[in-house]
Amino acid sequence: MSIAENIGKIRERMTQAAKKAGRDPGSVRLVAVSKTKPAAAVAEAFGCGQQIFGENYVQELVAKQAELPKEISWHFIGNLQSNKVRQIAGLVQLIHSVDRLSLAREIDRQWGTLGKVCDILVQVNISREETKGGTSSGELLGLLGEVAQLPHLRVVGLMTMPPFFDDPEGARPYFRALRALSLEVEQAGIPGVEMRELSMGMSGDFEAAIEEGATLVRVGSALFGEREYH
Repeated sequence: MSIAENIGKIRERMTQAAKKAGRDPGSVRLVAVSKTKPAAAVAEAFGCGQQIFGENYVQELVAKQAELPKEISWHFIGNLQSNKVRQIAGLVQLIHSVDRLSLAREIDRQWGTLGKVCDILVQVNISREETKGGTSSGELLGLLGEVAQLPHLRVVGLMTMPPFFDDPEGARPYFRALRALSLEVEQAGIPGVEMRELSMGMSGDFEAAIEEGATLVRVGSALFGEREYH
């Protein structure tokens, strides 16, 4: 299957999932997870109308961004170390994986030197898996209150990564829990904090995520084929 055919199939499945949930298909966007994939594959997907690409590794993102069309919207979706923030300052439209105040402060500092504001999602570890990043559900409101004070950041939503299940239905309660958390945050009315984005769902479970309210789904292997490991 070509990248073009894969994108077409994924978009059709996204549309059907949104309709099933009574949602506007236009309210969900596809983030093509391009980590470990060559720039040529990204260019091919971009040529098929795919706009947003998600990268997990700073060096890889910087290298691809330099050689690919400037119209591409880059999202950073992986574990981000504070000492690498400077390298992606101004290059990414959204960071999905902010999970601690120290990281938020460094992003604020680096975007501040550019006189820009960075849109971020706060990552929540709903499953409490030790191998995954993210703040806890209980600490979320406190963290958001602190992050909201930073002038060069704008919180626009939440992200989570559920445990892996062979059956996508296994992930559904985690998606539902993130949606419920986002409603709690909205009710808290923290100035400067918006909940317009929910980043959840990957190749194996994005339809369930869309049915539970995802606005951004992160799809890699179903689009580009199985990923090549470093």
